[in-house]
Amino acid sequence: MPKERPLWRGAAFRLCLLSAALFLCLQLGIRRSWCPEEKSRGAAAARAPAPSRGAEQRPGAVAVPGGGRRRVTYVRSGRRGSAAPACCAPQPPGSRRKSVRWHIELQPWASPTPSLNHEASRFLKYISTSQISCEHMNLNSLKGYSKTTKKPWSVCLDERFSLIHRIRSKQCRLYSLGLGNDDRQFELGMASSGCEVHRFDPGARAAHVQAGPRLWYHRLSIDWRDPNPAVAAHRLHSSTKKLGTVLSEFGHQKIDVLKADVESAEWKILENLILEDVVEQIGQLVFEVHIHWPGFEVSGNDSTVVRYWYSLLRELELKDFRLFHTYKDLSKPQMFLKKEAFNASSCYTLSWVNTRWK
Repeated sequence: MPKERPLWRGAAFRLCLLSAALFLCLQLGIRRSWCPEEKSRGAAAARAPAPSRGAEQRPGAVAVPGGGRRRVTYVRSGRRGSAAPACCAPQPPGSRRKSVRWHIELQPWASPTPSLNHEASRFLKYISTSQISCEHMNLNSLKGYSKTTKKPWSVCLDERFSLIHRIRSKQCRLYSLGLGNDDRQFELGMASSGCEVHRFDPGARAAHVQAGPRLWYHRLSIDWRDPNPAVAAHRLHSSTKKLGTVLSEFGHQKIDVLKADVESAEWKILENLILEDVVEQIGQLVFEVHIHWPGFEVSGNDSTVVRYWYSLLRELELKDFRLFHTYKDLSKPQMFLKKEAFNASSCYTLSWVNTRWK
């Protein structure tokens, strides 16, 4: 008679099987509770077509070898549903963050080896040659203005450019940078013709003075940097600001004409306008440039200085500005970098128009 197995051995075997099944179910439940996206991800992977051989992986993809197929998982950069970082406000639609420029791009030397003669010849030819023609530049053609200015502060009033249309519609805005003793007939003429005129002069008698229906004087000096209040020497220049700062504080988006007679500070101011892209907010530039010395905070030997001047003006050309009028002032000393040379005057008045201005 065969020997019977004890009943407790069968019960123990069945209990072990039940415990293993329960443990496996518990592990699966815990995994799904921590990774709820696994199910949806697996379903999406099952519906998606298999990648072709040699297909390019998405950035951040990590290939995991296993079996006959290649599995691809994607590294996540944050928790699911987390908000964007609070440090940076979202950009408005269509806007882009512009990179900061610290220096302009210098043009190649005018000759194989640096030479003042070659640099001066190239620069003087450039500022003496109009790049675009303008038939109407006289303010006398505007209604309500009959006086002539002492200096040829020329603006282009051709119909193909927007300035004449903005003057007629009383939407024109002029910024004038200068010192107290220069001629103001140009500003008065533009104001009487329909322009909103803001003159910035550190010698003005008050912080802001309205001298007429469309004419304001501001006791401000436009510079190529903002003063740092933490530096004691800068506190003396608290009324000195960059043009971009003034535009922001005044709430002005555009300037139709920027006129500047700032006694050799024009080179660094022009550099600041280019580096900060403020020049793109300007329709026409009328600058008096001084070349009897390098200018404030312009360093280097003579050939390097002239190369820098030329490079600045070429930057304007790259911004779609075109020189339409040039005036050599024969009433000023005929000096070029402290020398009576190159048949040059110490002072030129140059006028550009932004051909993309709307």
